[in-house]
Amino acid sequence: MRYLFSSLAITSVFLITIGSSSNTPAAPLRDPQMAPLLLTLVTTAKELDLYNSRCRKDGAGRYSDNLNKTLVSRYRMTILDVQDRYFPERDYRAAQAQLDQHFFNQLQALGGCAAAKQQGFFEQLRERFDQALAELLRLL
Repeated sequence: MRYLFSSLAITSVFLITIGSSSNTPAAPLRDPQMAPLLLTLVTTAKELDLYNSRCRKDGAGRYSDNLNKTLVSRYRMTILDVQDRYFPERDYRAAQAQLDQHFFNQLQALGGCAAAKQQGFFEQLRERFDQALAELLRLL
């Protein structure tokens, strides 16, 4: 009897949780300028995280995580939603593979991490990210 009660209690909590969870779709973009900004933000966040991982041995993924928090809180969408909807590949896995390959090609063309650091590559990426984020937040 005790097992039956605990099983029913767990099931009811599970059903209540499922019923109350918000599976609302992402908010539609209010401004046509937002799609290119989202593409820039997602691409640049990924490049910054890849640079930190490859050249600074910091695999935290800080920029992508912070961008995800901003997108979820303001637009009810994630980086994966942006990659699925607005990237030409229309598939987040393919988009991520393409972003990785593009970044590593860029880094190789610059001459590796040491040369990229001397040329201010990280600072350029950071500036592009900050400008795009400020522009996106301004559109709200």
